[in-house]
Formats: sequence, structure tokens, C-alpha cells
Amino acid sequence: MKTIQSEFGRYLEDFEEGTIIRHWPGKTITESDNNLFSLLTMNHHPVHLDQFYAENAQHGKVLVVGTLVFSLAVGLTVRDISGKAIANLNYSEVLHKGPVHIGDTLYAETEILSVRPSKSKADRGVVKVTTKAFNQNEELVLLFTREVLVLRKDKNE
Repeated sequence: MKTIQSEFGRYLEDFEEGTIIRHWPGKTITESDNNLFSLLTMNHHPVHLDQFYAENAQHGKVLVVGTLVFSLAVGLTVRDISGKAIANLNYSEVLHKGPVHIGDTLYAETEILSVRPSKSKADRGVVKVTTKAFNQNEELVLLFTREVLVLRKDKNE
């Protein structure tokens, strides 16, 4: 019997500019997810917590907290992008492109924009990516760019 070890994360050499990675599985956002996140982060805006209020607001139903959507989108990418990361160096251009509601399922895909070795340490490098999050109807709901400091395989064996 052959045993194969599942890999979590990628080394710098495993990233190639222009590659698009579709992350799986998605995550369906529950009312509990949204309520807990709202309370933990002290975001008590009624559009996120009060169904009656939200029904009479712009979107007509409870709106999932935007930072929860962002956090989940980042989380969906961890296995493929930052699983071997030393650090997330920055996040930029976080753009909320559409509403997310309770019961929506988020999916994400990431494009590798650039890959470069570190100038100061030979055992690592920087990967720049853009991630898009979509709902179950394939509507774009979030877009962000980040740079991740990742280990090099050839310097860490």
C-alpha cells in the first residue's frame, strides 16, 4: 500500500506568475456566523443583526458584515496560498463588489501576479496575488490583493 502525504501550502518555487487557483471547498455563511462575528468585533449595526430593520434598508435583508466576508475569503485561500507562509506582508485594494447575505456560499479564486526571491534572506520570497470571492451565483462580491512572505523549498530541505 502506498501512502501519500497531503500538502498544506506551497513553497515559493511552486508559484508561477499568471496561474489561477480555484480554492475549494466554499463556505456557506450562517446566521450564527454573522451574529457571532458582529458581536466579537463590536459591529452592532442593525443592518447586520436586526432582520426587521434590514428588510426596510437598501438590500431588503440582513447584510453579512463586510469584514467577515473578507476574513472568510482569506481563509478559503490558506491551504493554497499562505499555508507555508512566514507572514502576510500587506493587504491592499480591498474592494467590496456586491452584497453578501445569510445563506450565501462564498467561493474564491486567486491569480498569482508575481513571485520574487527575498533580497535580504535566501530562504524565502514574496508572492503577490489577487483574490476574487464569488457567491453561489458566480457574482463577484469581493476583490483584494496581498503579498505573502513564503519559504523557499530549495533553501529549507
